Formats: sequence, C-alpha cells, structure tokens
Amino acid sequence: MSSDTARAPAKNGAHLMVQALEAEGVDVLFGYPGGAIMPFYDALVGSKLRHILTRHEQGAALAANGFARASGRVGVCVATSGPGASNLVTGIADAFLDSVPMVVLTGQVPTTLMGTDAFQELDVYGMTLPIVKHSFLLRRIEDLPHVVHEAFRIARSGRPGPVLIDFPKDVQIAAATHMSLLEPAPADTLPSPPAAGLAEAIAAIASAERPVVYSGQGITLAEAVEPFRQFVEAAKLPTVTTLRGLGNLTPEHPYLIGMLGMHGTRAANMAVQNCDLLIVVGARFDDRATGKLAEFAPSARVIHLDADIAEISKLRQADIPLYGDLHETLSGLASARSNCAEWHRRCMQMKASSAPRYDAPGKGVYAPALLKRMSEIAPPDTIVACDVGQHQMWVAQHWKFHHPRNHLTSGALGTMGFGLPAAIGAQFSCPDRPVVLVSGDGSIMMNIQELATVARCKLPIKMILLDNSTLGMVRQWQELFFDRNYSEIDLSDNPDFAALCRVFRIPAIKLERREDTEAALRELLATPGPAMLHVVIDARANVWPLVPPNHSNATMLDEAEAPHAIPA
Repeated sequence: MSSDTARAPAKNGAHLMVQALEAEGVDVLFGYPGGAIMPFYDALVGSKLRHILTRHEQGAALAANGFARASGRVGVCVATSGPGASNLVTGIADAFLDSVPMVVLTGQVPTTLMGTDAFQELDVYGMTLPIVKHSFLLRRIEDLPHVVHEAFRIARSGRPGPVLIDFPKDVQIAAATHMSLLEPAPADTLPSPPAAGLAEAIAAIASAERPVVYSGQGITLAEAVEPFRQFVEAAKLPTVTTLRGLGNLTPEHPYLIGMLGMHGTRAANMAVQNCDLLIVVGARFDDRATGKLAEFAPSARVIHLDADIAEISKLRQADIPLYGDLHETLSGLASARSNCAEWHRRCMQMKASSAPRYDAPGKGVYAPALLKRMSEIAPPDTIVACDVGQHQMWVAQHWKFHHPRNHLTSGALGTMGFGLPAAIGAQFSCPDRPVVLVSGDGSIMMNIQELATVARCKLPIKMILLDNSTLGMVRQWQELFFDRNYSEIDLSDNPDFAALCRVFRIPAIKLERREDTEAALRELLATPGPAMLHVVIDARANVWPLVPPNHSNATMLDEAEAPHAIPA
C-alpha cells in the first residue's frame, strides 16, 4: 500500500473496505445507509472519503454515473441490502448500457442467513448479472483486497462499465488487522490494430469519392478526442456524430456535418445515406442512429474502429474491421488522405441550407431558441446534464458542445430522472466548472427529492426546467403515430416548480414571455449557488426533424411534411 493512503491497520472488514477505496483513489462516493451496510458507514467516520447522502438510492447510482461521465474516473455508490440494492438497479443498468465505469457496493445479510429469506435479503448478485461487467459476492475477509482491486480494474478496462461488490454484514465486522491491500491496477491494455487492416483502410479512404466518418462515444471512452480530431483534419473527412458523440469535433469545425439519427440533422442523415465509404469510429449502429438498418448507408463500404470486438460486424458487416486501442488505431491512420473536396462542399452546402431556424411564430418561449442562446452565453466548458424526452433532443440539436464529456445524457437506456442526480455527480467531479441541468416537468419529478441534496451541499447547479404540462415525447408520438389518441400524458396538475424550489431554499425564476428570455438566462447564470429557471412552453411543440420509426433516415420529416407523410 502506498504511503499516501496508509492508515492505521483495519479493525474489521468495513474499515479495510474504506482503506481499499482510498487506495484506489476514491475521494467521493454517493449513498444511503441501512442495516446491512451499517458497519461500513461506521468505518467511514474519520476516513478520507467524502460521502454524499442522496435522498434515494437511485439518486446515488445516477450521481455516481454522472460523476464518472464528466470526469472519466470510476464512480462509486453504496446502499444497503434488499430495497436499497434494488433501488440502485436503474442507475447500474444505465451505466452498463452507456459504458460508464462504476463500482457499486451493497450491504448483504450475514452469510449464515443467506438463502433463508432473512429481513431485507435479496439476491442482488443474481439480479444484476445481466447489467454489470462483473459481480462479486464477498464471502471471506481474505478475499476483500483482491476483489476491490479487480473491481476497479474491470470497471475501467476495455469497454468500461459497472461492477458490483455484495458485502455481507458478517464479513464487514470480521477481524482484518492481519490484512494488507494491493496496489491499484492500471486498466488492461488493448491489442494493436492489424497492420494489413490499417493499410487497407488508408487505401479505401484515398479511393473513396464520398467518404463520411460516423463517430460515437467510444472516442470519449478511449480518451481519444484529440487523436480523432487530428485524423479528421489531416484526412479532410466530412464527419457526423451520434447523440453520445456530440463534442467529438468542436461546434464550428469545418468538417462537422452534425448529429445523425432519428432527431439528427437532415444534412448528416443524407450524407450518410449517400456515402460510398463509412468510417465508423467508436460507434455501434444503434437503432436511434441508423433508422431502418437494412436501408442505412446502402451503398457504403464500412471501416469499423472499436475497442470492443463484440461490436464489430454485430449489426453491420465491416468490410475492414479494426479492433484495438483507438489511440493506436487513429495514429496508424495518420497518413490517410481523402480526395473528396467536391463531396465535402456538397455536405456543407446541405448543412447550411437545412440549418434550424429560431424565429418560430407566437409570443411564448421557444425552447430551441432558449437553449441555443444559453449555449452561447454559458462558458464553453459548461457541463450539461440532461434528462430524457423532448428537451433532451432539443439540447442535442441546439447546444454547442466543445467536448463530449460536457454532455451528460442517458443514451441507450433513456432514463427519466437521470438529469438532476447526474448533475450532482458532475459538480462533485468537476467542482470548478459550471454545471447546467436541463430537464422537463415529467423527468424532474422522478428524482425531485435530490433538490434536497443540491441545497444541503450548496452546489452551484443552474437548472432549466422546460414545463409543457405534459409528457412531451409520448404526446408527440401519440399525435403522429397513434391517431392523436392521447393516453395518460396530462401533467397539468404539476406543482408550482418555482415555489417548490424555494421550499428547498433554492432561488427560482419563472419565465413565460419570449421577450424576457435574455434577462432570465443572465439572471440564472449570475445567481450565486444553485438556482432554477422554470420555463413555461407550448404543450403542442414537437421536436423536428424526425425519422419515423422503422423508416430509412432518408425519410426524415419536418413539421410541414409530417401530417401528410407519416404512415398510419
């Protein structure tokens, strides 16, 4: 154990666990105590670990999730057995599907009572097996150093993800003065890409007439943003991003076309549909990005770069597979050069001609214009934590992200209630950077208790709540695809959110008129500590453009086309 983490010998397993977490570099963890994890909480007293008490275990898991997304470090959350552990499950699943490194520590009944239906006993090991990279059930104190060592190594290696440690109470109180810790392990190294594949890829890029780079979150996970930007600039390749890849290129980058997919830009979707070479970097052909897969980039050969071999050719056969470390792969492609100046000009022309407009009719607040303006006046290093729904897509479309770690959003799982606890985690991981939450009136209510955590910790999170008194994305789909049969989407009995914030001792501003937008945004940013801007928007507002489900991305529709073009 290194000298800077050395402490007095552990009294018991709980103290040893605290020391093991400290040795792994953990300084903040999120949790909620209870009976089966109480020895661990006893051992926290006097340690170097800062424990953040959330008001619900789901909030703890999502805060650890946001902490990891914003920083790239392993997030840690803790809960007791039974309902404490089961309340973590959504946050664990979200981390698994979006490849977020986390270590999850759960209390468990004593090993002598396991299998007896003891009070708050739950097989969390079995319950979480499909949504973790690995699970550990600590049955002996002697295994603790190795288990913690392996949990952090696995969480951060390869394609990151969550790892569970189930910690029975009798192991927590077992004598541990004879135990010593292991040194933290670096993440596993990935293989080098095949030299023949690199050469073939370079030749394919040189001969392509209409190449497009399709970039995803894998670039962030590999900490390969700079090598990726150098590759695109040197090879002069038009580039699109996924939702989780926003920020891979800077907003005004000359080769950035935009986000592709269901609510992507028309220019990005049409570029991909018409390309003859698709260079996929750290992306996985998600259905929200590809639309109808059989009709996605129908004329393109595919070069696929990924650190997870399971993703290559899983959904679309790769003509040139390049499995391995993205840093090394992108460096291996450094000599690639395209010959597609005319194609690039056409892509940029399409981008300019299909750019969004912000002069919507009416006197009410237009959410896209508000978010665009907030993006312009907030510092470029602002971290934006977003919930799920229409506002999530408006943020993706209209906020200008300078780095992918500035954009925290639940991608694969689409977890409503993600935003507020994720913003909390992000603020703890990056205390010197501004953090903005964008949420909707549906999502905010799913973890609104975490306003208490924001207030208690005096976190300077600025919250923008877009309130249309409805479940907006569900309402939009019911309007477009279910014959306007509006079912269970009415939220007109919402509380007064500004008043509710004040109950939590958080200042709040209410915005209803478009002409007041600029002043309200500046007041929000200037308010010391936490603050909320409660924005009333039109319940009939939809997210455009849109690719209808199970349709080709070439069938992207805007508001004028939708009533006539969407099949029943």
